Amino acid sequence: MSTVALSGTVRVFLHAPAYHLILEGILILWIIRLLFSKTYKLHETYKLTEKEKEDLIEEWQPEPLVPAISREHPSLNYVVVTGPPSHKIVIDGKECINFASFNFLGLLDNKRVKQKALASLMKYGVGTCGPRGFYGTFDVHLELESRLAKFMKTEEAIIYSYGFATIASAIPAYSKRGDIIFVDEAACFSIQKGLQASRSFIKYFKHNDMEDLERLLKEQEVEDQKVRTGLFSLRITCCECRSLVKLKYKYKVRIFLEESMSFGVLGEHGQGVTEHFGVNIDDIDLISANMENAVASIGGFCCGRSFVIDHQRLSGQGYCFSASLPPMLAAAAIEALNIMEEDPDIFTVLREKCKQVYMALQGTPGLKLVGVPFAPALHLQLEKSSGCRNSDLQLLHNIVHYCLEKHVVLTLARYLDKEERFLPPPSIRVVVTIEQTEEDIQKAVSSIKEAASALLK
Repeated sequence: MSTVALSGTVRVFLHAPAYHLILEGILILWIIRLLFSKTYKLHETYKLTEKEKEDLIEEWQPEPLVPAISREHPSLNYVVVTGPPSHKIVIDGKECINFASFNFLGLLDNKRVKQKALASLMKYGVGTCGPRGFYGTFDVHLELESRLAKFMKTEEAIIYSYGFATIASAIPAYSKRGDIIFVDEAACFSIQKGLQASRSFIKYFKHNDMEDLERLLKEQEVEDQKVRTGLFSLRITCCECRSLVKLKYKYKVRIFLEESMSFGVLGEHGQGVTEHFGVNIDDIDLISANMENAVASIGGFCCGRSFVIDHQRLSGQGYCFSASLPPMLAAAAIEALNIMEEDPDIFTVLREKCKQVYMALQGTPGLKLVGVPFAPALHLQLEKSSGCRNSDLQLLHNIVHYCLEKHVVLTLARYLDKEERFLPPPSIRVVVTIEQTEEDIQKAVSSIKEAASALLK
């Protein structure tokens, strides 16, 4: 660098290194070559003879529109369900007791809920014709969000038109590339899709193992002293909230709770795991749940502080880009909340029935019961696996079919085998609802035990 003083000013002349000039010259020549060179070369085309054409046509076989599947595939072994899947369900013309559908509070066929939905249908029509931010917001949407926030005792709530998309949209709305998420390895598929969309770094801890979670947090604390990074903690199932809150403040992380199986079930008023464990809901950063289990509607919601919820209105993919929830379903959900608030004893009744079924299924020969006494969805797994997943599924399917012959409806838990992060063992799902009578429960339990004794030898 050299400086020359002229007329009281200082001018600086910078001389670029020689290799810079060479590199720039090469780049200029390369650009000129690209501009003037042909992007393709003409080759002499080989023309097929008529016989060769006919031979190729004869050999060609189109790919099947539907790939070949086994005769044992569930789609080829279906049953015909008539009417709503409520307490009593008609399958292939036979009335059966339903232990397969997520209808915890029995509101799916409730007259009040159906009347409100019908009135809303007559007023608003079927659809909404757009996302919430584009002609898709109706007064019932705003009312439902207000009611959910009040029910959960949070500042604000946001509703989505599809339950699966709720948590799958909420996760990438807050966690981006470069953030770290600590996730229970038993996270459901919608959580897995949200994690994938976030492109964050994922660390899995053992199911419901707070010690394993703290081990990961301690390891991350050491790493954070070198490079600061964002942290999120996400939990599923009926977790020990008090331990999570302690870890939250100790390691400065955020907690997202997915409560599709506990909303409308746990707690004195059905508010979920926070009420069940006596945890201040303000200590939880975000709660998500669908409205397809307890509320007997469609869609899902997130609730929390206003600034947390408002962020989703601009960045929640399922909120911004999907058509909003049909008004009749929002009206149905509002009426379901009315019933839940008017009669909070239904939660106590449901938990008592869950406990009754849980205790009755203990000791079923050849089957292991998975779940907790207050959960409305229990799983029965084989005590001894054959070592082949398809063989285990067939054994459990035989038990389900045996019970169906006894007019008791159960179902196999189904998973996307090639996409699940941690594939659970095959199981039969047993769903408890408030409508099931003492006689119904006894019949179902006796049918399951009888089937297990006959088929699992």
